[in-house]
This record gives sequence, C-alpha cells and structure tokens, in this order.
Amino acid sequence: MSPIRVAVPPHELPDACAAVIHQRGRFITMVASDECECGVDRFVVRYLFAQEGRTELSVIESVVPEQEPTYASVASIIPAAAWAEREAYDLFGIRPLQHPDLRPLVLHEHWPEGVFPLRKDSPLTAMPPRENTRPWSYPKVAGEGVFEVPVGPIHAGVIEPGHFRFQVMGDSVLHLEAKLFYTHRGIEKRSESMPVTDGLQLAERICGVCSVSHALSYAQAIENIAGVDIPRRAAYLRVLFAELERLYNHVGDIGNMCVGIGYAPGINRGARLKEQLMQLNDIVIGHRFLRGSIALGGAAADVSAEKRGWIKATLGRVEAELEAIVDQILSHDTVVNRFANTGVLPEQVVRDLAAVGPAARASHYDVDTRRDLPYAAYRELNFEVPTLPEGDVLARFKQRFLEAKQSFRLVEQVIEGMPDGDIRVPLGNLPPYDFGIGITESPRGENVHLVMTGPNHSIYRYRVRSAAYANWPVVPFCVPGNIIPDFPLINKSFELCYACCDR
Repeated sequence: MSPIRVAVPPHELPDACAAVIHQRGRFITMVASDECECGVDRFVVRYLFAQEGRTELSVIESVVPEQEPTYASVASIIPAAAWAEREAYDLFGIRPLQHPDLRPLVLHEHWPEGVFPLRKDSPLTAMPPRENTRPWSYPKVAGEGVFEVPVGPIHAGVIEPGHFRFQVMGDSVLHLEAKLFYTHRGIEKRSESMPVTDGLQLAERICGVCSVSHALSYAQAIENIAGVDIPRRAAYLRVLFAELERLYNHVGDIGNMCVGIGYAPGINRGARLKEQLMQLNDIVIGHRFLRGSIALGGAAADVSAEKRGWIKATLGRVEAELEAIVDQILSHDTVVNRFANTGVLPEQVVRDLAAVGPAARASHYDVDTRRDLPYAAYRELNFEVPTLPEGDVLARFKQRFLEAKQSFRLVEQVIEGMPDGDIRVPLGNLPPYDFGIGITESPRGENVHLVMTGPNHSIYRYRVRSAAYANWPVVPFCVPGNIIPDFPLINKSFELCYACCDR
C-alpha cells in the first residue's frame, strides 16, 4: 500500500498531525531516520496514521536539520507518540520540544551522553564507555504509609528482564512504573547495508512466537517498494500460516493465564493443546514456530492436499477440546472471581495510547488490521472482529477464545478454497532510498515494519514497531487499585514480549 505523504516544517508537526486525527486518523507509530546519504539535511521524522473507514495510510513527515536537530513534539496531543519520540531522541539525538516526559527510554543510565547509535556515522561494533551521566528518576507517590516495592529486572524462571516499581499503601497499588529495554539487541542497526533477502531472516527472528507476522510485515514492505502483487495461492498460504500462528498463541495464552492464579487444570490442558498445535506446525512446515514459511514475493512453502487434511482433522479435535477447557475454567467460581474486575483497562486509555490486538478489543476498541487494512487473502474471507466492553482480565481471557474461534473458521475457508497456481513471483527492481510499510495482525496485535532501501537492493533504514511496543505503555494503567499479587495475572493477560519490544 502506498501511503499519502504530506511534508511540513518541523514546527508545524503538531498541527498537521492533529488535522489527521480530526479526520478520523488513527496513530500507528513515528519513525525517525538519518538520511544524510539521501540528499536531505539530515534527519527525517515520519508519523504514520491509518484512516478510519479507508484502507489507506497517511504519513506526515518533516526534515530535521543537522545544525538544529529539534522539532515540535506531538506527544501532548497524541500521547501514543511519546515513546517513539523518546526513542528517537535516545538513538538519533533529535530533540522533541515541549515533550512531556523526555527521560531516557531505550538507553539506560550507564550509556554516555552524546552517543547516538542509530546515526549513520556510529559504527555497529562501537562499545562506548560506561558512564553514570543519565540518572533515572521514578515518579513517586508521597505520604505517610506509602512504600515502594521494586521487582526485577531479574525474575524467577526464564522470563526476560523488566523492572517494575510499585508504590503501595497496605495491599493496594497506587502507582506502577515499568522500565524495559534491558534486552535491546540492535536489530535495526544490524540491518543497515544488509541485503533485503537476508533481512527476511532477521525479521522472522525478532520474536519467537510472532515469526510469521514479523516476516509478513517485512515482506509486504519490500513488495510495496517493488510494486509487485503476490500470487493468489501465496495469499491464501500466508493467511493459513498466520492463523496457525495465532491459534497456537491464543490456545497457549488461555492456559498460561491460569498460571497467574495457580489453576493447574487450565495450565496443563492449555499447554497440552498448544503442544499439539506446534507439532502440527512442524508437520506442515518443518518448524514449530513456522519459520521459513514466508518468502519475498509470496510463500516459501506449499501445503499439499494431504497436509491440509491433517490440519483440518487436528484443528477439529483441538477446537472441541478447547471449548471444553474454557467451559471448565469459566465454571470455576474462584477463577472467575480472580479474573473479573482485575486489571481493568479503560477504553479511553486504549484510544489515547493506541493499544492494539486482543487487549484493545477486550476494552471495546474495534480495530483489526486484517479487516481495516486487509492484506494477503483476508479481503476474500469471511470473519468477524469480536470486542468486549469490560476491559478486565476476564474479558482478555474470553477475547482470546472468541478470536481463536474466528481463526478456526478462517483456516477452514483457506483449506476449502485454496486456489491453484504459483506461490511466488520475483521482486524485480528495488529503487534506492524509497520506503515501504508492512502491517500485519499478530496474535498480540498490529506489527508495523517500515523499510527504506539503499543501493543494490540493500537495507538503508529498518524500523519495527511491534504490538508489544504499542501495548506496554498501557499496562501500568491497569494496576492501580489492585494488589501486588494480582500483577502477574494482569501481566499474563496481556502476554507481551520483552525482546519483541526491545528489538
């Protein structure tokens, strides 16, 4: 999809972005880049919007000069842009003026001042000296009887690092501050000058459980630059792989939410069903996480009629047992009492911070990229986008079940309507210094990839905004009024990646 692009001076960004919002635009992300080799003076910021009711994107962009690397912040009118602007300041050194909270986001307190790793003149292998010049401050709730409880960043078990500070009075949480980006891997820097074909392997390894979605987003961005349409059979195969990925995640999350309250029957039965689905993935593609299924220009693997029969039979058994498991969980009063009215995410917070995926839809925010910005074969298939109004843990549990039911129906349609034909087309020429945008709906929500090409079919700039990146800012809003032992349950009800956010 080719976006509508509007260029404005840096000081006019708030007004231009506000105009898009007033025309029912939905903020997606902001992307900064160092385009010193592209004939501009030097940095460019781009704000991406989806247009409600129209299957198109809008991009408001502005050149930020190297001599005065500042621009007017949009975060005061679009709170969802706050993280992206903070990240751009950390990584590029371009300052958003009047930003409401310009504390470091990606670079922690030991990173030296004045070292900006995503500038083109910053080498990939640079190891700057550790300094303590960026003090990290946490908002605090003051008053008699208020205590601070730090948790992490190292946790029991094998989860990734994240630091959480609770301000509590008695058992009740007053405020939660989350500090992430301990596992930032430099994926975007590593991609610079990489051949676009190698970039696909990098994309599908951003996140272990969203491999198909990230690979699809990357492929769509490259195909957008190349101006190619993939074969119809490949479009159906892409839907098949994406929905198989969604299913094993939703089924696993339904069981994993029971971990937050120690309900063993739900944990064990959910894990067993997830394992069956992952074994099915291995049979169909040769990889439990479905890696190697997407190719630039189509699909990397075909699925025979025999394998489609295995898929249909396996999913029929899994769906029947999933319904029994969900019925068992929701008939248990203790489980329902722990889930209901816990970790409520208000719809207004979802809208203000542009949350995505099942978590947003469980707070009555009706947005789904498969329907709103259709890709692959979703335009040809029938499915519903369920929403729930409550916004609590129970709603996020039910939402995954409702969405799994839709995925079962989508896979059935793909299997029954699989067209004949090729599964891949050549890309052809990729003009340098052009960019494409790929957006897909992962099990956790919208994954957005912007790719700018360089000379000789290389990557010049690669920016990933995962669903986890969009949703982590809303999690602290769900915790006040709950007790600390509820936090693991609330956190699992979102089931957000750390590394997927950290890139």
